[in-house]
Amino acid sequence: RVAPESRPLEPVRIRVPGEGGRAAGHLVIDAGRFSVATVILDYTGQATYGELVSVLAGDGAQLTVAVVGDWADGAVHVTEHDVVVGRDATVRHIAVSLGGSVVRMSTNTSYAGPGGSFEGYGVYFADAGQHLEHRLFVDHEAPHCRSYVEYKGALQGDTAHTVWVGDVLIRASAEGTDTYELNRNLILTDGARADSVPNLEIETGEIAGAGHASATGRFDEQQLFYLQARGIPEDEARRLVLRGFFATIVAKIGVPEVIGHVMGAVERELASEVASA
Repeated sequence: RVAPESRPLEPVRIRVPGEGGRAAGHLVIDAGRFSVATVILDYTGQATYGELVSVLAGDGAQLTVAVVGDWADGAVHVTEHDVVVGRDATVRHIAVSLGGSVVRMSTNTSYAGPGGSFEGYGVYFADAGQHLEHRLFVDHEAPHCRSYVEYKGALQGDTAHTVWVGDVLIRASAEGTDTYELNRNLILTDGARADSVPNLEIETGEIAGAGHASATGRFDEQQLFYLQARGIPEDEARRLVLRGFFATIVAKIGVPEVIGHVMGAVERELASEVASA
């Protein structure tokens, strides 16, 4: 629990080390009124783990929740994050999925009062045999609230599979809503599959804005040509483009140590991709 009006100088770190076997958990993150805090959830090791994470942001709170899933091969993680955004509060939710055999994260957001803002960001990198799934539901019931969702993924190897589903509902009472959701996927090798499904349901015309976009495609050969024409070898050019693809979202975590850890893991994935290219 983060006390009302408090501003912890350091992020709150919660580590979940898998030690084999099966387990389940329920975590509650309660940010008091007008508090400012960052909470980092770090998952490692081997396990079959099911959990519920309840995120409560009080009125006027500013809360960042970063979820870093760096599981070992073979781990299974099924998790639901229920986020409640208070009046004039801001919640930034960042999901990073790199490891594990099967990972499924469902993030559901609702608003307890007007003026709330939710930002959902995600990065995932699926290798051969991995199934990484992210499902989001943003329920706009309170008026004059905002939401922005942006997820980026890359896939390499036979049977690599990702699923992204973004559902946004703007209810009749949610006048003045401003919402947008975006998903982009890079297919790096044959045999990989990315499913992307953005959905937007609007029950009132009195909104500030609403939209969604989805794109899945191969590596941009024009970007490669541009870099190679300036003397950069092809393998390094591919790594530069992929680093830039992910870096804009990873930087939003805001904690240098965690950013370095995540980008290091991404670098290892990229090195594997280059070696197999």
